[in-house]
Amino acid sequence: MNEPSDREYAEQAKSGDWQSFSVLVQRHQDRVYRFVLRMTGCREDALELTQETFLRAFRALPSWRPDALFGTWLFRIAANVATDSLRRRKLARYVPLDECEDLVAHAPGPEEIVQDRERCRLLESALEQLPLDYREVLLLREIEEMSYSDIAQVLRIREGTVKSRIARARRLLIQLYRQRCGEA
Repeated sequence: MNEPSDREYAEQAKSGDWQSFSVLVQRHQDRVYRFVLRMTGCREDALELTQETFLRAFRALPSWRPDALFGTWLFRIAANVATDSLRRRKLARYVPLDECEDLVAHAPGPEEIVQDRERCRLLESALEQLPLDYREVLLLREIEEMSYSDIAQVLRIREGTVKSRIARARRLLIQLYRQRCGEA
């Protein structure tokens, strides 16, 4: 028997079924946490904001429409929660990639390890310098692998705006990375 879809669980949760909402939390908590962590740069804040995201989602379930993908709707809430927190603190940091996941699948040699670490350090430094709206779209696209239309829904902007922000973010990231390579 197939596992019910997010939509089915969300409909049941909307009717007051806590167990169904619990399943949705289990399905999405890791992705939401990773996204919020990369937006805020602080594990404690990310844990708190992930909880806040799910609390807001539960409260907002009556307004969720079955024609909206639950995951997209949830990421909109997470993006708002993270952005609100950053604005309150007037701080935006980037969390290094190696803190979130294991990037190396093979056993590289010592020279390759040093080169990879240096490239990652330079890239992370460049990512830290990206404006929040650019970093946000890049994280949703490249890390969360969302489609342009899903990102547009999450951020409540037009799909064309998503595409242009991603293009600008990539150009700026390359420029910043090259500057750092020149400094190294």
